[in-house]
Amino acid sequence: MTKTAPPPAEPAADEAAPAVALHTGTSDLRQLLTRNLRTSGIYIAFVAIVALFAILTEGVSLSPGNITNIVLQYSYILVLAIGMVLVIIAGHIDLSVGSVVALTGAVSAVLVIRQGMPWWVGMAAALAVGILVGVWHGFWVAYVGIPAFIVTLAGMLLFRGLTLQVLDNISLSPFPSEYGKVASGFLNGLIGGDGYDAFTLLIGAIAVAGYAVSGFRTRVARVKYQQPVESFPLFVARVVVVGAVVMYFAWQLAHARGLPIVLIILAVLVIVYGLVSKRTVFGRQIYAIGGNLSAAMLSGVKVRTVNFWIFVNMGFLSGVAGVIYSSRSNSAQPAAGNMFELDAIAACFIGGAAVTGGVGTVVGAMVGGLIMAVMSNGMQLMGIDQSVQSVVKGLVLLLAVAFDVYNKRRAGASR
Repeated sequence: MTKTAPPPAEPAADEAAPAVALHTGTSDLRQLLTRNLRTSGIYIAFVAIVALFAILTEGVSLSPGNITNIVLQYSYILVLAIGMVLVIIAGHIDLSVGSVVALTGAVSAVLVIRQGMPWWVGMAAALAVGILVGVWHGFWVAYVGIPAFIVTLAGMLLFRGLTLQVLDNISLSPFPSEYGKVASGFLNGLIGGDGYDAFTLLIGAIAVAGYAVSGFRTRVARVKYQQPVESFPLFVARVVVVGAVVMYFAWQLAHARGLPIVLIILAVLVIVYGLVSKRTVFGRQIYAIGGNLSAAMLSGVKVRTVNFWIFVNMGFLSGVAGVIYSSRSNSAQPAAGNMFELDAIAACFIGGAAVTGGVGTVVGAMVGGLIMAVMSNGMQLMGIDQSVQSVVKGLVLLLAVAFDVYNKRRAGASR
């Protein structure tokens, strides 16, 4: 007679089940943290750097006036970083943006200062020149097939030379006061405030509310498609922390000179390009090209067209940065924009963009640019020599890229 083995005993509901749930929850949390290590790390690094320089400068770096100066002084680098991160995601690079900034500012100055045309004509001409430069680069990269590194390296030399010719090797200044308001103007006093600008605080509150709503909708969508998400208390804590930082920033601006016009321009660009990169077909195609070019071509992505428009967009944003920089300096100079391309590229890599393409975000590039800005500003306040500042920036960039390589090797080893 055959004996049947008794079924295995089921674990007690009050003992084994919680242990399994605890193990699963811990595993999921570990995977979530590992998956978002690079993204989370950049925010932690930003907070740590801000706190470090606040201590080293005895709070001067967080004063209302200095925070305003950081926004004004580094806004054009952040604008360039928005376009550069899309270029890098697609697997390219643009070494010419500094020269294009100089050229667009020079064209604007010649029209407005030398020929006496209205200030808005100079701005429109600068943007048009930037777009034409983007068309030039896009044609050689997308349709001729020359690597972007070579095309933009040639463009760096070409457009720097054109800048010298346009300006006749001399600086032009000053611009009309209306032109200068783009980078140095403020919106304040619109809804009052006793010793502070209430309008700035209102804009900050709206930004926090928008961030919370957007984050909640993203979370709901991830849950719907059974994707891993952070626990709800952690989500609430993240929104509270970000909201507190934004409102502190707005409070400091409100007690200085109000809301800088250039910050509004930058915020609009970040929102628009953030949506384009994440919510549109064109944005997904950029990631597809940088992630796997062959797969993108087999999937029907019009690679040439996408690459062309990526560089047209970079030229447009270079024109915007050229207007902001010439407005900020109230002049057009032959040496304007020197090394801007390296600052923009560094901002993207520090902000999480991958060297091989396919990875990166607009927000990450902004955080990377702010890290560079806070470091530069803090070291200037401390009176550190310019040569030492360059060494520090170089080391930070090297470590950021090394961290990216380390993460990829670890991910490959775990498969």
